Amino acid sequence: MASTSRGEPLALPRVQCPNHPDAILVEDYRAGDMICPECGLVVGDRVIDVGSEWRTFSNEKALKDPSRVGDAQNPLLNGGDLTTMISKGTGAASFDEFGNSKYQNRRTMSSSDRAMLNAFKEISTMADRINLPRNIIDRTNNLFKQVYEQKSLKGRANDAIASACLYIACRQEGVPRTFKEICAVSRISKKEIGRCFKLILKALETSVDLITTGDFMSRFCSNLGLPKQVQMAATFIARKAVELDLVPGRSPISVAAAAIYMASQASAEKKTQKEIGDIAGVADVTIRQSYRLIYPKAAELFPPDFKFDTPVDKLPQL
Repeated sequence: MASTSRGEPLALPRVQCPNHPDAILVEDYRAGDMICPECGLVVGDRVIDVGSEWRTFSNEKALKDPSRVGDAQNPLLNGGDLTTMISKGTGAASFDEFGNSKYQNRRTMSSSDRAMLNAFKEISTMADRINLPRNIIDRTNNLFKQVYEQKSLKGRANDAIASACLYIACRQEGVPRTFKEICAVSRISKKEIGRCFKLILKALETSVDLITTGDFMSRFCSNLGLPKQVQMAATFIARKAVELDLVPGRSPISVAAAAIYMASQASAEKKTQKEIGDIAGVADVTIRQSYRLIYPKAAELFPPDFKFDTPVDKLPQL
């Protein structure tokens, strides 16, 4: 608090409306005015706005804040990411007579924070490539932080751990992706992601729901451009095949692919095994093996209201 030379506190002038001294003034940030809400009198003008110089939209807040108060705080980092980075100078005043930069960044960020920050960037890049929402990225970041701080996967590459965390987060959020889909957007092999996946579940003592054919059906059919009727028929076929125990030991992805193949062959929108295999990430021979298991009961698998373009007895036998 300011004081006079005699040590007495200096009374600062209080901005108030002369007609309504008890009224709480309203601040107009656009015009920089302070207005009395009772009579509308402009009591003060040219008020300094201490907020951001630009607007920040909700979907940009976690990624980039264009205000001049530093980067957005990251609660997952130990230091809160409250660091200042000095960019490289380009003018002559930025270098000494020996050509060395006058202003240099001190190593303020710890090595663990730097490793986590790099992993978070990699997770965000992978998620963007397969159009995953922000809530899955946040869950993946939290999983990676838990694993990294436990140091239970020492010796494993951070990129492999991040890929496995992304796979787990998708499963936990109810939008599972296949190992091949995660592998396609990362630089890690499918086998290594699978190993890290098992180790992380054990280390964190967590679990994921079992995947079913319905988890992939709508996405696969949408990517293949199949109509709603074919998608509903494929979903019905896959569910019925599992209930009748026609596909024991087969993965839900291969069963879903075989069901889509059968439904499309019975409709006007026919798709080849190659087209379905490319979308589902399974080999043609895998689709054929699952299809042969469900073909003998094909008449019982279709929904009763399905409109056949090709009769059941004319379906490919493979």
